[in-house]
Amino acid sequence: MSNKSRIFLLIGAVAAGAIGGNAAVLTPEDYCQPDLTRPASVKTPIPMSDGVSYTAISDDGRSIDIFSYKTGKKTGTLFSLDNQKGEIKIDEFEGYTVSDNGRKVLLWNDVQKIYRHSFTAEYYVYDTFRGTIQRVSAGGPQRGATLCHDGRQVAYMRDNNIWISNLDYGSDKAITNDGAERKVINGIPDWAYEEEFGMQTAMRWSKDDNTLAYIRFDESEVPVYNFDIYKSYCEEKPLSDIYPEAYSYKYPLAGSPNSTVQVMAYNVDNQTTKVMDLEIGKDYVPAIDFDGTGTNIMVMVLNRDQNDLRLYSVNPGSTVARLVYTDKSDAWLSPSAYQMVDYGEKTFVIGSERSGYRHLYEYDYNGNLRRTLTSGDWNVTDYYGRDPQTGTAYIRTTKLGAINRNLASVDVKGRVTLLNNQPGTENAWFSKGCRYYLRSYSNSLTPTVYTICDNKGKTLVEVEDNGQYAAKYASAPRKEFLKIPNAAGQEMNAFMIKPAGFDAGKKYPVLMYQYNGPDSQEVLNAWKMEGIYYLASQGYLVVAVDGRGTGNRDRAWATCVYKRLGILETEDQLAAARWLAGQTYVDADRMACFGWSYGGYMTLMELGDKNCPFKAGVAMAPVTDWRFYDSIYTERYMSTPGQNPEGYETSSALNRTGDLKARLLIMSGTSDDNVHFYNTLKYTSKLNSEGQLFDMMALTGFEHSLPMCNARTMLFRKIADFLKARL
Repeated sequence: MSNKSRIFLLIGAVAAGAIGGNAAVLTPEDYCQPDLTRPASVKTPIPMSDGVSYTAISDDGRSIDIFSYKTGKKTGTLFSLDNQKGEIKIDEFEGYTVSDNGRKVLLWNDVQKIYRHSFTAEYYVYDTFRGTIQRVSAGGPQRGATLCHDGRQVAYMRDNNIWISNLDYGSDKAITNDGAERKVINGIPDWAYEEEFGMQTAMRWSKDDNTLAYIRFDESEVPVYNFDIYKSYCEEKPLSDIYPEAYSYKYPLAGSPNSTVQVMAYNVDNQTTKVMDLEIGKDYVPAIDFDGTGTNIMVMVLNRDQNDLRLYSVNPGSTVARLVYTDKSDAWLSPSAYQMVDYGEKTFVIGSERSGYRHLYEYDYNGNLRRTLTSGDWNVTDYYGRDPQTGTAYIRTTKLGAINRNLASVDVKGRVTLLNNQPGTENAWFSKGCRYYLRSYSNSLTPTVYTICDNKGKTLVEVEDNGQYAAKYASAPRKEFLKIPNAAGQEMNAFMIKPAGFDAGKKYPVLMYQYNGPDSQEVLNAWKMEGIYYLASQGYLVVAVDGRGTGNRDRAWATCVYKRLGILETEDQLAAARWLAGQTYVDADRMACFGWSYGGYMTLMELGDKNCPFKAGVAMAPVTDWRFYDSIYTERYMSTPGQNPEGYETSSALNRTGDLKARLLIMSGTSDDNVHFYNTLKYTSKLNSEGQLFDMMALTGFEHSLPMCNARTMLFRKIADFLKARL
C-alpha cells in the first residue's frame, strides 16, 4: 500500500468513525494529558557513517539497535544492557551519542534536571569492539558531555570547570580552574543562552581531536533572581519540608547586565589555552563550531539589539579572526534564519531574511557569495544538508502556503522540487550523505504517519501509521481553516474547531485561543491533539488567528510589531473577534479569550482594551510587563527599556488594568523559572489596588509547562468550569 493510500484510508476511518458513532468515549485526560494525546512516535534515528544505516533505542529501552534505511529492518545491535563485558556494568540508560567512526558510544543515566532543557547525569562510554564500559568520571555528576570524533576523549563540565577524560589512559583532568558558582561557567551556557538560543553545550572538538573550542561565560554582573519553592504533592519525593526552599539563580531581566563571553581554545598536545582575538564586548555569541575542514573555529557574534550578525573564521593557534559574513536589519535578525548553517570544506550555507523571506545562501570562506540557493515568495524553515555526490540540498519549505511544511530538494541549478506535493506538515531525519530519510507526515485530520523514503521522495518502508490512534479520536472535534480580515484589511490565517454535531442554525459561544508571539505560529496544517479540543467538546467554537507579528509569512508581516509588542497583535485579535461576532452561528454575547505564556500576555492586553468584545478571559503564566522578562528574548523585539521607554510603557499589560471590564481567570505555576510568578502577583496586586474582582489559581510547585501530575487536565477542567460560570 502506498503512503498516500494509507493516509487517505486513515482520513476515511476518522470520518467513518465520527459518522458511525462507534468511536470510544473520550475523557478529559484523552484531550489534555500529553502522554495520552501524543500519537505513537518513532524513536529518533541517529544516522551511521556508512550512509545506509541508522541506530535507535529499542522499544523496551534495553538496547541500541541498527536498522537499514532501505528495508527498515533491524540488522544488528550496537549496544545491549544484556551483553556487557568487564567490571563496569550499567542497569539502564536514558540517551546516547555515537563517535564518528562508530567505535565508541556515549551513554548516560541518573539524569537530574536543572533548567527546562539542561541536566546533570552519569556518563559512560561503551567500546563496540571490546564490549566493555568505562565510566567517564567517578568525581560526581557531569554536564554536557561531548564525545570527540574518534571516541577516545570526552569533554564535560563539573563545578563550572571543563574536564577531559582520556579513555585510553583512564585519566580525568580539569583544563579550566576559574569556574565558580554564579561567577564563571566554562563550556556550558547560562540560563538565558540555554532558553533563548537553544544552546545545550558550548564545547566543540576539532576534526583531529587536538583542539577543544569552548565559550567562557562570566555571569558575575548578572543579577540574582530569588523566589521560594513551595513543594507540590505531585513531586516524586515525599514532602519533608516545613519551610519553603529558597531558590536563586542568575537571570538577566531586560536592560540588566548579561554574561560577558570569550571564545577559548584548548590544545590537547601542549595543554595550553588561548583566548580568541575577537571584539565581543557586551555582544552575544549564539553559536560556535568548526569549519568543514575541522581546522578553524566559526564564531557567530550578535550585537545586543540582535540586528547585526558577524561570522568569523578564527585560527585557534594564532587566535587571528577573519570576518567572512555579515547580516544586518532595521529590526531583529531571526534565529530561525542564521541558525540554519552548514559548514562544508570549501563553502558554507547560511540562512537570511534579507530578501523579505527566509532563504539560503552559499559563501566561501573568503566571504564571497557563491550562489543563492533558494528564492521566492516563501520561506525555508529547515535545512537538512547536501548530497556530496550531486550537490543537491534538502530543505523544508512553506511553498504550499504558510500553514504547510513540505520537504523539497534544491539542485545545483537552484531548481526546487517538492518531494511530496501534499498539503500538511512533513519533517525528516536524513541519513549521512542524504540518500535516505525518515519522514513524518500529518495534517489537521490525520495523525502522524512515519515512512522511510529515498531522496526522490519514494516511500520504501511504512514504519508507523497510527491507525489505532486515529480510530480513538474519530469522534473528536475537527479543525477547519479559514481567512479572517484584520483592521488593516489584510487576511489572517485562522483555524476553527467546531463541536461534534455542529449546527450552523444554532449560535455558539466562542473561545479565541492564542499565542501570537513574534515569529510564532499556531495555525498549522498538522495534527495536534490538546486541551483546546476538550473545550470544543464542551460546546465552544475554538478559534485561533495568526495576526501581525507571527511567523512564516513575509518579513514585513513579522517585524511591524518591532519595539511595540502587543499593540498590533491586540488590534488584530479584536478585529477577528468582531468578524466572528458577525457570523450567524456565533453568540456575540458569549465570547472569551485564552492564552498561555505570550498568549497569556495577549489575553491581558485584549481584556484591557477599551473596545474589548470579550465577556471573559483566561491568562495562563502571562508576562505582564516586558521589564520582568529575560534580556535576550525581550530586547530582540523591544530593545532595552532605556532605549525604548515609550515602547515598554505602551506594551505593559499593567497599564491597561483600568479598562478591564471582562471577568479574568489568571493562573501561574509558583516555581516557573521562565515567566516568573511575580508577573501574576504584580498584575493581581494592581487589580486589588483598583478594587477589581478576578479569579486566580496558583499551581503550587509547578513550572512553566506543567509537567507534573495530571496538571493539564486539571487546568482545562478549571477553564471549562470558569467559562461555564462567566459566559
